[in-house]
Amino acid sequence: MSNKTVMVTGNLGYIGNVMVPVLVEKGYDVIGYDIGYYEDCCLVENKQLLKKQIKKDVRDCTVDDFNGVDYVIHLAGLSNDPLGDFDEALTYDINYEATMKMANCAKQAGVKRFAYASSQSVYGISDVTKVADEQGEKNPITAYAKTKWKCECELQALCTDDFIITYLRPATAYGASPNLRCDIVFNAFVAYAFTSKLIEIKSDGTPWRPMSHVRDITAAFIAVLEAPAELVKNQAFNIGTNDNNYTVRQLAEAAQSSVPGCELTFTGEHTDPRSYRVSAEKILTVLKDYYKPQWNITKGGQELMDYYAEIKFDRATFDSYKCNRLKCLKKRIEEGSIDENLRVK
Repeated sequence: MSNKTVMVTGNLGYIGNVMVPVLVEKGYDVIGYDIGYYEDCCLVENKQLLKKQIKKDVRDCTVDDFNGVDYVIHLAGLSNDPLGDFDEALTYDINYEATMKMANCAKQAGVKRFAYASSQSVYGISDVTKVADEQGEKNPITAYAKTKWKCECELQALCTDDFIITYLRPATAYGASPNLRCDIVFNAFVAYAFTSKLIEIKSDGTPWRPMSHVRDITAAFIAVLEAPAELVKNQAFNIGTNDNNYTVRQLAEAAQSSVPGCELTFTGEHTDPRSYRVSAEKILTVLKDYYKPQWNITKGGQELMDYYAEIKFDRATFDSYKCNRLKCLKKRIEEGSIDENLRVK
């Protein structure tokens, strides 16, 4: 058991709602830091047994926010490519400027480790005949991916023996969460299958997508807090498994197979420039004593099906703001609870 204090930024989001209970179960004291954009999107009640909840915009963080914190897991940000393109200037402010401010404040406050949630989207369009490792060429093509890569590059200068920074690059997340997202590929495919018994793919299904289950992502972040400093200091790790690269077609077929009688069609009307295959060999080797992934899309598809059945998930919920981050933010702007700069009023 640990009595270390971990701050999780974005604790009320999709990954945070899964991660916090695991940290608490492991004996950590957890401080949540979240502005609450998506707090009313939970499909089931999830009481996080927190030491404290800080409800605050990451752009407004201060050194005092980090007093008494040993480790920071920085998940908060505008969290995918369509959201990043919503307003590139805001993506820059929240995903880059605020991240650097958080890290500087954390360092001044004496935080010992800072685990940064980057993304495998930093690889962008790549040669899919090769599998990208952490040293591979970076070709970020969206505002979201560009800010993640910029942070990785600039955080390195802050890393010291007393303030150890690690860069974790999750693949596209999937899996059940109290605060579910269905604007990410596999969760959406299973949701279509469950609610409509039809999955319609607008591409030809050939692009490659590396995938990470939300619980394996959680396990990776905990691993870099617990592993010896020399293994994780200023290191980047792709989060994944030995077989975490799938084509969109394979993902759709896995979702289809989880629902009896589900149809699958490919219209081919859209092309998606993003296609990349990513190796998780480094984390599986360097952190083998600390990171032991448990999930694949077959197991994840069944988990999602069971979850959708349990909560009586329907098409109206799937199509609503509750499972789609961009729809949620637009709804809140229209209602006037946040302004055009995503500032809570």
